[in-house]
Amino acid sequence: MIFFRTLFLSLFLSFGHVLSLQAQEYQSFESFDALKAYAFKNNDTTYIVNFWATWCGPCVKELPYFESVYRSYASEKVKLILVSLDFLNKIESHFIPFLNEHHFSGEVWLLRDRRFNKWIDEVDPSWSGAIPVTLLIKGGLRKFQEGEFSSEEDLSIFVQDFISQSK
Repeated sequence: MIFFRTLFLSLFLSFGHVLSLQAQEYQSFESFDALKAYAFKNNDTTYIVNFWATWCGPCVKELPYFESVYRSYASEKVKLILVSLDFLNKIESHFIPFLNEHHFSGEVWLLRDRRFNKWIDEVDPSWSGAIPVTLLIKGGLRKFQEGEFSSEEDLSIFVQDFISQSK
């Protein structure tokens, strides 16, 4: 009997470990136009869109802020979209392992469109091209922030102000 309990416990713990190693899902977009059609919808949902990359220290530093703020709006129509601009030759070696290590609750998208000069102004005309960048969208309203948030509180205020103004 002790053998079966030990075996069952070992299998249960092993299965739980396997579940924690599941790969983080992400969507890949070949063009900004495809991403735009999917993300920038004119509806009553607030979209928190963050452009980032694994090689960008400030981007990686603020990702937990986005996760926390997103969770605080779990009961509201808020969607987090993390748009990676990682180098295409580093997807397998850096991007995917990074995702599997962190397991984000928001949606993760990989933008493969390297024609930055074509679409950066569509995100916001004031965007210099540097990351991180955050864009809030609800219906026809937008709010843009270039640069990192220094704290979770700063991001929370940025989002809350936008949500309050868009009601």
